[in-house]
Amino acid sequence: MTSISAIITAAGKSSRMVKDQINKNIPQKNKLLLELNGYNDYTILDLTIENVLNSGVNECIVVLGHYSSEVINNVVNLNKDNVKVVKNENVDVGLARSLLNGIQKTSSEVVLCCAGDQPTVLTPTYNNIITGIVDSNNPEKTISILRRLETGWLDTAKGLGMPFAVYKKPMMKYLEGENENLNPILRKMFKDGFSFFGIQEKENIELVNINNYEEYKLFLKYLENRRNK
Repeated sequence: MTSISAIITAAGKSSRMVKDQINKNIPQKNKLLLELNGYNDYTILDLTIENVLNSGVNECIVVLGHYSSEVINNVVNLNKDNVKVVKNENVDVGLARSLLNGIQKTSSEVVLCCAGDQPTVLTPTYNNIITGIVDSNNPEKTISILRRLETGWLDTAKGLGMPFAVYKKPMMKYLEGENENLNPILRKMFKDGFSFFGIQEKENIELVNINNYEEYKLFLKYLENRRNK
């Protein structure tokens, strides 16, 4: 059975959310620590971790940078036995560097790469992403990824990002020396012959990253509607 390690990047400045909060005259707070009232009083990062863990991964590495002390003190799911915290030595690094720092601490041959601001992604979708690579005819050259446009075998990596599953060793090779966003790296991997398999989301909300306050309110409304069903 293939072992799977999850990496959740949670190291950013939350710049867009903070800017939005300032414009709306709302108290400034890291988006990952915004509460999901009525859902175990979790934070956004708590729910992301829970959804990932419920997919049955062997371990979960959470990469912290900016706001690391606040995150550690306010995210209860960081205390679970199969969750490990990794801190960036330099907080002013890009997403690619954070992901590499997490992957380097994993013990599995396959990694599930996730973003802390995606509590929207449901456990069944993570399961399908994992299945997409495990069942591939050429798993070491496959990336199973949440679709943005098309599903199935893709003819472009345009617009793609986390979450995705990939074999650890080739991913580390492409992340070495990189320090920015992931999409240019994924496009390079596509050009080099990696096959991308787009996974269909279970619900539309899963395609939303929580970057600003309106997206946060949209997700709160989704959770409220789900509770009331």
